[in-house]
Amino acid sequence: MLDRTDLDPVFFAPFVSALMHVEPQWIDYNGHLNMAYYNVLFDRAVDEVFELLGCGADYVKRGFSTFTAEVHVRYLRELHAGDPVRVTFQLLDYDSKRMHYFEQLFHAEEGWVSATSENMSLHVDMNAKQVAPFAAEVTRRVMEWAGDAHDEEPPPVVERPLNPRRPSEWDLPDD
Repeated sequence: MLDRTDLDPVFFAPFVSALMHVEPQWIDYNGHLNMAYYNVLFDRAVDEVFELLGCGADYVKRGFSTFTAEVHVRYLRELHAGDPVRVTFQLLDYDSKRMHYFEQLFHAEEGWVSATSENMSLHVDMNAKQVAPFAAEVTRRVMEWAGDAHDEEPPPVVERPLNPRRPSEWDLPDD
């Protein structure tokens, strides 16, 4: 048993989500997964990633959150009720206030890609109601993750670069 519960996360690139299943109530009248629920599956994976980065549900209690500013979803193959799925998350780029990432939704048993999602998330100070720099501990984890993922090639379907200001160009915020 671990004596400590405050260990830093270990980042794998790409991140692979927990196993999920397509729920029967998500099926539309065409007999396949309704388009809205692809986003639910992608969002659940992002929730797992953001917990690792330190900007998950507890972070909101501190007055900060992330908002999705832009999403580009590609629907490639149908999913049906009960299908097991996993989502991969690839951090493409980041700066002091934004994360640009790419997700793929895989059939967990057969291995094919059902959909992809490219996203831009903004860090928001909930009290000021404006975009603000990430907290220092989140920034450190994002930088660590990005360092671990430096060998990953961006997928060919990625729309455009983020053009970030790298951490060397800005100070880490005080905690």
